[in-house]
Amino acid sequence: MNFLFKKNLLKMNYFASILLIFVVIYFFILISTYLFQRNLLYHPGENNYFGDQLTVSIEKVKIKTKDNIELISWYHRKNSNNYKTILFLHGNAGSLENRIHKINHFKHMNVNFLLISWRGFSGNEGKPTEEGLYQDARSAVAWLKSKGISEDDIIIYGESLGTGVATEIAQNKNFGGIILESPFTSMVDAGKDKYPYLPVRLLLKDKYESDKKIKNIKNPILIMHGKIDNIVPFHMGKKMYELANQPKYSYFSENDDHMMEYNEKLLKVLNKFIDSLN
Repeated sequence: MNFLFKKNLLKMNYFASILLIFVVIYFFILISTYLFQRNLLYHPGENNYFGDQLTVSIEKVKIKTKDNIELISWYHRKNSNNYKTILFLHGNAGSLENRIHKINHFKHMNVNFLLISWRGFSGNEGKPTEEGLYQDARSAVAWLKSKGISEDDIIIYGESLGTGVATEIAQNKNFGGIILESPFTSMVDAGKDKYPYLPVRLLLKDKYESDKKIKNIKNPILIMHGKIDNIVPFHMGKKMYELANQPKYSYFSENDDHMMEYNEKLLKVLNKFIDSLN
C-alpha cells in the first residue's frame, strides 16, 4: 500500500514539475512579448528594396514634429492648384526607397504627393509608437497646409500599418479622400491571428483600433486588399469596407499578397478614384 502511494506521489510530483516548467516558460514568453513587442511590430531596418530608380521628380524635405523630430520626406508638386495631394503613410517595414515602385506611377496621375518616413525609420531620430506615428502624420498634414494646400485637397493614403494611422487622423475631418491599402481591423485582431495562445489585448501597447474609428470618416474612401494576403488576412480588409460609410469603393484582387502589385487593373481603379476627387 505504501509502495503504491509513493509511486502515485512520484507521478503527481513529476506531472506537477512538468506543469510548472510550462507555466514558467509561458510567463517568460508573456514578459518577453510585452517588453519587446515594438521590435516585433516595427521593422525600420528591414529592406526589400531592389534598386528601383526614381522616374518622378521629388524634392527632399524635412518635416518637424511637435516633439522636434525631423522626418525625412519626399515631395512632388505637379499642380497644387488643380490637383489633389496624396499624403502617403507607409507600412511597418523599410524605408522611403522601398516605395519607389509605387510613387513612380504617380507621375502618370493628376496628383501631387508627399511621402513621409516615420520616426525611427529612414535614419530619423526617435522610436516608433502608435501615438508617435499619429503625431508624425498630423505634422505632415500641417506642413502641407503651410504650403497653401487645404484639407479638402489632401488625399490620405495608408499602406498596411499606415492604414491604422490614416484611419485615426481622418476621423471627423474634411479630407478630399481616403485610400487604405491592405488594412487591418485592429492590431489586437492582427495579433490574435498570429499569436492565438497569448492574451494579446492585455499585452498590446499599440492597438490601432481602426474598426472602431472608420465610422467617423465621412469622406470618399477606397479600400484595396489582396485575397491571398498572408500578413493581414483579407477578411480584415473586407470588414473595414463593410464598416465604412458611403461613398465607398473597393478593389479586391484575387492574386495579390500583402504588397499589392501596381498593375494595370489597380492603377485604373486608383486613377478613377483620384480623378473623381479632383
